[in-house]
Amino acid sequence: MEVFDDKHIKNVVFVGAHHSGKTTLAETMLFEAGLINRRGTVENNNTVSDFHDIEHERGASVFATPLHTEWRNYKINIIDTPGLDDFIGEIISSIRVSDTILTIIDAKQGVEIGTEIIWNYIDQYHKPTVFVMNQIDHPSVHFEDAFISLQELVGNKAVKIQYPIKIDGAQGIIDILKMRLYKFGPNGGKPEKLPIPESELEKANQLHNELVEKAAENDESLMELYFEKGSLNEDEMRQGIKAGMLQHDLFPVFCVSAINDMGSGRLMGFIDNVAPAATDMLPEISLEGHQIKPIKEDPTTLFVFKTLYLPNIGKVSYFKVKSGEIKVGDKLTNARTGEMEVINQLYIMDGKKRHAVEKLSTGDIGATIKHKDAEVNDTLYTGDEIITLSPIDFPEPRIYKSVAAENKNHEEKLFEALKKIHSQDPTMVLRYSPETNQHILACQGELHLATIKWELQNHHDIEAIFKKPKINYRETIEGSAKAVYRHKKQSGGAGQFGEVHLRIEPFEEGMDEPTGVSIRGKEEVSLSWGGKLIFYNCIVGGVIDARFLPSIQKGIMEVMENGPLTGSKVRDIRVMVYDGKMHQVDSNDISFKIAGAHAFKEAFLNSKPKLLEPLLSLTVLVPEDNVGGVMTELQARRAVIQSIESTHKYQTLKCSMPEAELFGFSTELRSLTQGKATFTSKFRSYEPVPAYVQSELVSGEFVEH
Repeated sequence: MEVFDDKHIKNVVFVGAHHSGKTTLAETMLFEAGLINRRGTVENNNTVSDFHDIEHERGASVFATPLHTEWRNYKINIIDTPGLDDFIGEIISSIRVSDTILTIIDAKQGVEIGTEIIWNYIDQYHKPTVFVMNQIDHPSVHFEDAFISLQELVGNKAVKIQYPIKIDGAQGIIDILKMRLYKFGPNGGKPEKLPIPESELEKANQLHNELVEKAAENDESLMELYFEKGSLNEDEMRQGIKAGMLQHDLFPVFCVSAINDMGSGRLMGFIDNVAPAATDMLPEISLEGHQIKPIKEDPTTLFVFKTLYLPNIGKVSYFKVKSGEIKVGDKLTNARTGEMEVINQLYIMDGKKRHAVEKLSTGDIGATIKHKDAEVNDTLYTGDEIITLSPIDFPEPRIYKSVAAENKNHEEKLFEALKKIHSQDPTMVLRYSPETNQHILACQGELHLATIKWELQNHHDIEAIFKKPKINYRETIEGSAKAVYRHKKQSGGAGQFGEVHLRIEPFEEGMDEPTGVSIRGKEEVSLSWGGKLIFYNCIVGGVIDARFLPSIQKGIMEVMENGPLTGSKVRDIRVMVYDGKMHQVDSNDISFKIAGAHAFKEAFLNSKPKLLEPLLSLTVLVPEDNVGGVMTELQARRAVIQSIESTHKYQTLKCSMPEAELFGFSTELRSLTQGKATFTSKFRSYEPVPAYVQSELVSGEFVEH
């Protein structure tokens, strides 16, 4: 295959809401460039991009798929991404390595919730962005409404390069930059290039002048030229548009009909001539403080942004060449492991097809296979200085399930399979909870979970059981109590004797020292499960030898690890051991450990014991029409709504909700809003449960949603 230099490589990622037409547009671009001789369709399961079995079953993208096309001596690397935020990890990693984002908008719908979610990440990465209005030839399209919805999202930075019209019953696109009318036949393809009709000339001129001003704003020399001439020519406008894109201050808007092959050639021409290349981007600063310049003369740096396990191939590692050149046989160091990685094979990937190449230059996207140690976020480099590029920051999981193999003999096989899945999808996290003795699988949503389950069944032949995980409750007290316990055991020979008098109270940071006791010593224990135990030695007159105090504390700690109410961990308590008795012969460590444990347990149960539950901060983005139903559902789940903010056609509900009530919320939210709402959650704090819930939990009758 032809190897392109760094000036003629453009990296674009297709993002957008579910069913906005990303995969169809990618297929159309490949067809227009002549790289495929027949366009596949999502419905017929024969597109280059959606090649996985699960994508064929679902009829939608699940994985981000790198592919490429060529247009007028430029190579355009395309990454086609899923549209559902259950697969947000695929989208974010693709945004990380792209140089221009093509955000596809269904012109019938305008900006959807999926567009908003993805836009937040684009904005965070500050990447040059083009908005593409798709399906402009559909009879129910209202282009101006769709454009207004876009301006409500990104402001006046969205600037029309094109807008659609009907002319003599045919679909047309007026191009503001070129000041041309493209008129398409019923089957799309190459358009007829015509002058702009008189009826549209005033509007087109007005938009052209606005575009000239926007282009001039981003470059001082262009601004001076604009003041001098009163206008800019097409090349000067391209220069200004590119500068605006690089500054994240101008977002060109194009029109296409991907399914009917209208406008894709013009869009590719714009990508070639205007969209930034990797060499236009600012140097990236490594975590060590080194500048990684996007030039081929520098030492080689690769960033691994994706791994994938393919049948009959094994592990495929996808990377972007951030600097230098990479050739077959090159040896690079993995910054994470310190180990040497040899590039034995080098490919350009088009979906499942591999095209072997001998080298790739700065800015290009490629792949290699069977790199056992290379993982997502790894940096591979040459030279003596360690280079670690900033990792992709993946979002926190939203749903949690306990996971186990249906066949106990397959447990090891299950966790090996899940380790592989995590390798190609870091948004799926597996951890073991020693507190509940469960393996917890965390992921982005029910659809995400369904794909994991599908992969276990179909690729690894494992049946897994997914259940609600147990909640890690905590126990504490609200009152104070004293207790006395004497442990005495006599069974021939040396016996056991220990008597402990203690008082317990709730502990809060910054509180005054306890009164009514003589404090001789104090130990502050930070508990591994959160909170503290403050242990006071208040013994007067040596009634208990100091060497037995650690045993008393050990007994207390054992009870705290398995609390008296529900067996949950105990936290935030202070204990004053103020009296007791011992026997010169029969007293020993075990006696005082047992006495301390029993005294603490008795005092705990008499100190207004309280159960604490983990509380989450929940942010729900929901369409205005569905807010009432979602709020009702949240309140039914004991959520407390703290604020409501309006953004575009959506409202953001910020609330706190018990973790116990989160299970099933993802499914219910999707049902209530036809999949148009989304949410994020993260741990907030431990808070007391309501009295009726505590009563049910202690009796074992509590039923979670």
